[in-house]
Amino acid sequence: MTADHLPNPQPLSPMPVAWDALQLTLFSGKGGVGKTTLACGWARHWAQQFPQQRVLLLSTDPAHSLGDVLQVPVTATARSLPDLPNLWVRAMDAQQLLQAFRDRYGAILERLVERGSFVAGEDLTPVWDLNWPGVDELMGLLEIQRLLNQREVDRIVVDMAPSGHTLNLFKLMDFLDTILAALERFQEKHRVISRSLTGRYTPDEADAFLQDLKQDLANGRAWLQNPQQTACLVVAIAEPMSWLETQRFVTALQTLQIPLGGLLINRVVPLPPLNSNAAWESLTWEQRDRLSEQQQLLQQFTTIAPTQPVLTLPLVATEPVGAKGLDTLMAQAQQLDTIVPIPPPVVQWPTPLPPGFPDFIAEGRKLILVGGKGGVGKTTVAAAIGLAMAQQHRNRRIRLISIDPAHSLGDAFGQSLGHIPQPIQVEPTELGSLPLQLSGQEVDAEQVLQQFREDYLWELAEMMSGEAAADSPLQLAYGPEAWKQIVAEALPGIDEMLSLVTVIDLLERGEQDLIILDTAPTGHLLRFLEMPTALSDWLAWIFKLWLKYQDILGRTDLMGRLRGLRQQVVLTQKKLKEAQHTEFIGVIQAQAAIVTEAQRLTASLAQLGLAQRYLVHNRYEPGQVLTPDTPSNPFAALTIVRLPPLPRSVSPLARVQGAARLLFPDAGKVS
Repeated sequence: MTADHLPNPQPLSPMPVAWDALQLTLFSGKGGVGKTTLACGWARHWAQQFPQQRVLLLSTDPAHSLGDVLQVPVTATARSLPDLPNLWVRAMDAQQLLQAFRDRYGAILERLVERGSFVAGEDLTPVWDLNWPGVDELMGLLEIQRLLNQREVDRIVVDMAPSGHTLNLFKLMDFLDTILAALERFQEKHRVISRSLTGRYTPDEADAFLQDLKQDLANGRAWLQNPQQTACLVVAIAEPMSWLETQRFVTALQTLQIPLGGLLINRVVPLPPLNSNAAWESLTWEQRDRLSEQQQLLQQFTTIAPTQPVLTLPLVATEPVGAKGLDTLMAQAQQLDTIVPIPPPVVQWPTPLPPGFPDFIAEGRKLILVGGKGGVGKTTVAAAIGLAMAQQHRNRRIRLISIDPAHSLGDAFGQSLGHIPQPIQVEPTELGSLPLQLSGQEVDAEQVLQQFREDYLWELAEMMSGEAAADSPLQLAYGPEAWKQIVAEALPGIDEMLSLVTVIDLLERGEQDLIILDTAPTGHLLRFLEMPTALSDWLAWIFKLWLKYQDILGRTDLMGRLRGLRQQVVLTQKKLKEAQHTEFIGVIQAQAAIVTEAQRLTASLAQLGLAQRYLVHNRYEPGQVLTPDTPSNPFAALTIVRLPPLPRSVSPLARVQGAARLLFPDAGKVS
């Protein structure tokens, strides 16, 4: 074996010196790559490196696992670690932060909105108690900015949500600037009216609030976009879908002007000694297959951000949790400077392990949601279910839809997918001449939202302004335009919720026979499942408002259309809980943090009333046990479907085809 040296190799050191000069590090990447582990390890490194400084480790992920990794209780109240008293750990509670925000600013915000609309202050109070889409990202951004502006700590490490939702959080900087501009218009309208009535204007507390908010948002943006103080450290693993998502994520960070600090490639399998032929010859087929793919991808990772450091961390025998495990792992970090290419072995496919999946279409299922912790293989499983069903039922229309902001459905098939549904390109087979009626779609949030604006929001913005006279100078300057500014932006999560309503509508109108949803990782999946109820509550508030002011507002046509939307939402809620119609399939791997999160997800789904019969144990190895076989086993009522590791040196489509054969062993020959 020979090593390929990268240009300008750097001497190996545990961590780049430049990272220690930062004050804010943001850990993100594709779900399931170990970002929480490395965020915890890095926070411990900083606390040890700077014992006189106060370091805060904060999670903004609604499905946080800081406590699972650190092996200590973690709550919304910051607590120091027993062995590192200068390291404080905290998991963000979005609802708690929203309540604190309301307590501090609620009255002023209600007054500003009242000044820019027809409503009275008491009409706005119920809004605070509604379920806000995107509240996790919004509160996360505001809290990070607050901590930076108030200098409560010396250094902050943030364990972010997976990459798609991390980008949503960063985009909220523009959203908040837009909201601020709209509030300024509302206040300016108040100033103009005051001057016209009294001949003068005396600034009030709303003016002070707007000035402070403007300064805080500007300071927060400056912090987040300053490469001398802040860096996003992107965590990945040497697998194709992680590499593809990392490419897109890094490009998006550049667009948003968020500084990239470098890449951390986790779970790298150490190579045998280069001078030991016996060690190389003793490798199993599975080991050689993994190393071949790994080494090829390590080379590709170095091209994503050539000017930034790329570090590797090894795959370790036991999960790196607790103080000792994390410190040991971080001490093994190395800057990548040499890569040994390894030719791929001859492909070998594993044998199916019953039980497999049933024929979902024959059972009458219409909607299947596939979910779990990020990185467990849910996209591959969703793709395999769709392909298998399409091959068994060539006369049925089947659609795969990704609602994860960080789409990878197209990556799974090795083809480009977008918002417009496209046929999945599968080679003809000997099963018959009929083409598969399988299509794929990756939901584009902006297109969904733009349609929603055109259908409802532009007119709703005009209604909220309360300006009846089309030629009123105040209306033109401060009325609908300010509200249009607001609805031109949108909190993240609305698009996913609207997509679900559309999915149910497609099924009800018979345009599709089966839809498989590739969902976002666990925490945002649960938020997504709560969104129909949230939208129903928001619509109920709008109806109540309209009934109070209908003599002034009119707009009965708009209210009729919104009632139709609410009927669709109510139907969506009903169909989600109808076991014959909808089924959830979880995906899991045999890692402690993943199993713990899956247990919480299973319990939450039961509380929401969603049917779940199956749990896919992905990358199953003989002898692996997910949970003890006891009466308290949370998975006792589920059928475990075991999916062995798939060959790596094959095309993406071949992997999905192989997974389909393994997951449906009783389905006959599936190509």
